Amino acid sequence: MMNLAKSDSNGYAYALTPSIALLFAIASGLSVSSIYYAQPLLDSLAVEFRIARSSIGILITITQVFYALGLFFLVPLGDLLDRRKLVFAQMLASVFALTLVGLSPNAAVLYVGLSLVGFLAVVTQALVAFAATMSAPKQRGRIVGIVTSGIVIGILLARTFAGFVTDLAGWRFVYLVSASLMLIMSFTLFFILPKQNQHAASLPYVQLLHSIFALFLQERILRVRAMLALLIFTVFSILWTSLVLPLSAPPMSLSHTAIGAFGLAGVTGALGAVRAGRYADLGLGQRTTGIALVMLLLAWVPIGFTEHSLVALIIGIILLDMAVQAVHVTNQSMILVVRPEARSRLTAAYMIFYSIGSAIGSIASTYTYTYAGWLGVCLLGATVSGIAVLFWAATKKEPHS
Repeated sequence: MMNLAKSDSNGYAYALTPSIALLFAIASGLSVSSIYYAQPLLDSLAVEFRIARSSIGILITITQVFYALGLFFLVPLGDLLDRRKLVFAQMLASVFALTLVGLSPNAAVLYVGLSLVGFLAVVTQALVAFAATMSAPKQRGRIVGIVTSGIVIGILLARTFAGFVTDLAGWRFVYLVSASLMLIMSFTLFFILPKQNQHAASLPYVQLLHSIFALFLQERILRVRAMLALLIFTVFSILWTSLVLPLSAPPMSLSHTAIGAFGLAGVTGALGAVRAGRYADLGLGQRTTGIALVMLLLAWVPIGFTEHSLVALIIGIILLDMAVQAVHVTNQSMILVVRPEARSRLTAAYMIFYSIGSAIGSIASTYTYTYAGWLGVCLLGATVSGIAVLFWAATKKEPHS
């Protein structure tokens, strides 16, 4: 096994090598991308499986709901079991789920497959907690930022990848190719990552799950940051779920490849994610959050001109994605220092709100587009962004928030 890291003075945290941090980022990006492939394919899926366009967003909502369930039932196991084996098992199961979606003969099987994809994609969060545990305190925010950057790139390039492969060979190959890549990555991680001695090995599983609620009640910072996660990822999902609808409709009528390419613009958000982690390490997380949330609100101005200017849309995407990821990384960096022995459970509690927000945004955006058009979607996104700013302003002076 290669040299992963070196123990720090307290024998608990480690200094990750750049190559291992990069591996975490790639694996996280590949895993999380599986729940976003469907977004640029909604029009194709609606036609093939005869699902109404007004309710096609339910596919994304189902995936996010089961992602939330996975966060609650699977991610906490990282505080109980060897994370190396846990990650390997979840990724192998994901291979099956992705294959099932790719071979779906009808809508019922598609729903089941996407549910499993969402449930198992939480391996991404197991990797985040794993990386945080292996990081020295002074580098933890930066490492979380690097891994989150991989997640950001995975989420955004999922659309580019899905659009390109769909135009080339059909939407089913998107999931079959992803299954192959996941299989390769699962064995790579199994042979490279270290075993871990878990301090909570004697904690019963039911008690482990119950402790998630206890952590939420005990830690104010978790409650505040979880609510911010719900709001920012509602906004994120409002944009990315509904964007395919105006871009694929006349007069633009863009191809899947062209629509997916807009994800490239959002990759800039990954840069913001890394820097946000560094600022959190310096104790500037609160200020970073406020600036990012104002940016999130302002992003809807250029996004509102999408039907008249694709350049404006690109500017808006860059601003929105950078803002969302800056807040997300800051949230995680501030939360994961609270209870070192419960990082997987803290991650689960926080990310459940991320998933809830994503599910709300997905279904709300497609319904809003059907009845109020793109302007209605933008007003919805701006409203939720404004609520996030107000919530931050109301809680920023609270202890540890």
